[in-house]
Amino acid sequence: MTNSERRPGPAIRPAVRDVYGPDDLSTAPIFAGGFINFGYWRALDLSGAIGEAERIRSQEDLYRHVLDAAGPPDRASVLEVGCGLGMGGVVTLREYHPATVTGMDIHPDQLRRARATHADLLRREPERLRFVQGAAEDMPVADAAFDTVISVEAAQHFPDLDAFARETARVLRPGGRVALASFFTVDDAPGRPAQLAALLETFANGLDIARPLTALTSAFGSAGFTQVRTESIGRYVWQGWDRWLDRSSWGPGTWPRNFLRAYEEGILDYYVITADRPG
Repeated sequence: MTNSERRPGPAIRPAVRDVYGPDDLSTAPIFAGGFINFGYWRALDLSGAIGEAERIRSQEDLYRHVLDAAGPPDRASVLEVGCGLGMGGVVTLREYHPATVTGMDIHPDQLRRARATHADLLRREPERLRFVQGAAEDMPVADAAFDTVISVEAAQHFPDLDAFARETARVLRPGGRVALASFFTVDDAPGRPAQLAALLETFANGLDIARPLTALTSAFGSAGFTQVRTESIGRYVWQGWDRWLDRSSWGPGTWPRNFLRAYEEGILDYYVITADRPG
């Protein structure tokens, strides 16, 4: 471990600290499999019964979609920003065969759980997988250390997208790419944050931050990235998520189901964003 990895842990926003703290959110039935994301349901049949296997598949497929957008990570060094329990890192190692995967998360409890969950793999292949504590805006890694940076459903928590973009540019090697999945407002209309706070508890309590997609794309442009591309995938996220909730205690009109409502009302969408660091 380097000296930079031993430095004091970054400050954690209260809502993030509480939600990802001692109570392991990944064990909540609406997630399953150790992942914490809404899922990418394009390949799944939503007309039939949806069980835990389909739910886990949706979450793995979201990682696959991001990794495909990142380009072939074969033999690459990959950094995941906001790794949670590290389940996506294991999918990356198993299916995409990078040289290394570094999972970074701001929350020490998440990292403790990640190291415990993947203890056998860490013992078998310590040179290929590691976990470090760090903030998206202040990454404890060297300049030009990675070929690929990914982030799956974490950017809605990042307080400073400009700092995240600058740090991503710093840690990527020339010719590297960042690929990110998260949800943003569809435009910068002034009333969007209030609309989302009225519909969704996570925006009301500050866990998620309401910002337009252009806040991130502009941040990447200002940080020197080129070929900034966006893909709307809301139609493959929110309907499957809502269909999955049919089997839960979250009935119509409850806040987890209002994600679909916010999407259908043209307030919120889910995106995959990629950007290249010039070679």
